[in-house]
Amino acid sequence: MKNLLPALLLATALALPAALSQADELGLTPHQAYALVHGQPADVLFVDVRDPVEIMFTGFTDEVHVNIPYLTVERDVWDAENNRFGLRLNPGFAAQVEAALQARGLDSSATVITLCRSGSERGLPSAAFLRDNGFPNARYVINGFQGDTVKDGENAGFRIKNGWQNSGLPWGTRMNPDKIYRTDR
Repeated sequence: MKNLLPALLLATALALPAALSQADELGLTPHQAYALVHGQPADVLFVDVRDPVEIMFTGFTDEVHVNIPYLTVERDVWDAENNRFGLRLNPGFAAQVEAALQARGLDSSATVITLCRSGSERGLPSAAFLRDNGFPNARYVINGFQGDTVKDGENAGFRIKNGWQNSGLPWGTRMNPDKIYRTDR
């Protein structure tokens, strides 16, 4: 019974709003992620899964514990279909997440929350990948850091709808060099 109460409290904290699809069991709103990071900080690892170069141009939240890219930019491969550089899975992603958990005194059963730009290309896939690779409580931030683009009006095309950045949560333009993924150390 002693272990049941914390499990019930955590399950309640992770309950998704009714507006979210039940099929999207991995998703958390930005405010839910923030609440978990601050409410259960000893049991959570919050990971920004964007490439550090993207973070440099779009912004960063120091609320994350670490930046570990899920997909890395292949600057020597052009993806003509998407008009961008190619992306490839970071081959060390799961091991790097495991190391970050261990550094916090956690194991693979801890809650791991991933954050990307929009939640779709890396957020959800990185959480699903982690679940498939031994991290049963991996989740992701719906709409990611920047959120969705506005479809109409004078702001059409700008990412000013939902997401971490547009939810009144802490973020800024400077990266934390102690948290950002770096190859120089």
